[in-house]
Amino acid sequence: MKSFSYVITDEVGIHARPAGILAKEAKTVDSKITLSANGKTAEATKLMAIMSMGVKKGMEVTVTAEGGDEDASIAKMEEFFKANL
Repeated sequence: MKSFSYVITDEVGIHARPAGILAKEAKTVDSKITLSANGKTAEATKLMAIMSMGVKKGMEVTVTAEGGDEDASIAKMEEFFKANL
């Protein structure tokens, strides 16, 4: 299991558009990706679960990759977060 933490810098947090892109991106990796923030956890491939977390700007999100190719998967997710959130 690999993980990293990221502080959201997007002005409106993880809202519908970036959550949709995130879910699509999470489906392209071999590992199961989960997000944890604000006392809630969601599978990154589930759009509504991500949005229900209510992640706002300045909140820290922990992203975890489990199974499959964890190293490549977590690197891809970290790159995505830095570029989009």
